[in-house]
Amino acid sequence: MAVCALKVFFLTITLFLFAIISPSKAALDAHYYDQTCPQAEKIIAETVCNASVHDPKVPARILRMFFHDCFIRGCDASLLLDSTPGNQAEKDGPPNIPVRSFYVIDEAKAKLEMACPQTVSCADVVAIAAREVVIMSGGPYWNVLKGRKDGRTSKAADTVNLPAPTFNVSQLIQSFAKRGLGVKDLVALSGGHTLGFSHCSSFEARLRNFSSVHDIDPSIAVDFADNLKKKCLKPNREHNAGQFLDSTSSTFDNDYYKQVVKGKGVFGSDQALLGDYRTKWIVEAFARDQGLFFREFTASMVKIGNVRVIDNGEVRDKCRVVN
Repeated sequence: MAVCALKVFFLTITLFLFAIISPSKAALDAHYYDQTCPQAEKIIAETVCNASVHDPKVPARILRMFFHDCFIRGCDASLLLDSTPGNQAEKDGPPNIPVRSFYVIDEAKAKLEMACPQTVSCADVVAIAAREVVIMSGGPYWNVLKGRKDGRTSKAADTVNLPAPTFNVSQLIQSFAKRGLGVKDLVALSGGHTLGFSHCSSFEARLRNFSSVHDIDPSIAVDFADNLKKKCLKPNREHNAGQFLDSTSSTFDNDYYKQVVKGKGVFGSDQALLGDYRTKWIVEAFARDQGLFFREFTASMVKIGNVRVIDNGEVRDKCRVVN
């Protein structure tokens, strides 16, 4: 695709500039593959871009894949492993059923194995792909630190540790703190919801019989609740009915925060960020200043990418199975 080739050209120039000015870290290194697989990021970028041209759902799915992988055992590609007869893997845990587009990572990995065998980990492929989908959706660039190893353990039962769309702010803060992430990281990474779509099952509890006092979640704007009811309440709802998570769902921007300020956060956990003094001011700041959101988002993406980096893993030949 000509569009993808142009995007990858600009990425190559940007990578060159960052290579001049960016420091490296001890555990992970921005230049980890410079000698062993210098074309790695270009291969991943082209693969992700071409897949996104054919399926506009790919960017949101890849970004969610990165978050969900990093939150369980750190960014070790455990989410990519298939279940076996003796083990149900993470990807088959209930919170991960909507995580799809694994084929994109498989395709990128297959190309990398042809170009530089047994070199680039699946965990790094996901981390780089997450950056690429943000860039191609209009979001910011950041320098992905690389050198992760792939884990060998994946258990569906561990997905209970993923933050749920029904969490309140205290629960969210606690969940992020366990990964070494702070309140600002929580609010910034929640901005990833600017891409994507949710099925009704993740938020319909807000629309009827919410509590003994309120039929509808009182934090939701009335007109927005009425719109969601029309889409979601049975028996007339369409198959796969749901709602985009902001009003510019294919563009990476700060509209997510603007919608939350208006009472139009889709998940209860989204809207809760406006109702708590610890997070309200950050939501409002990001809603006013997209540049500020971009800066904090990139910093938090680097930070979550460093969570629980393992040094005793492997570089899988295929991302769905251990070597």
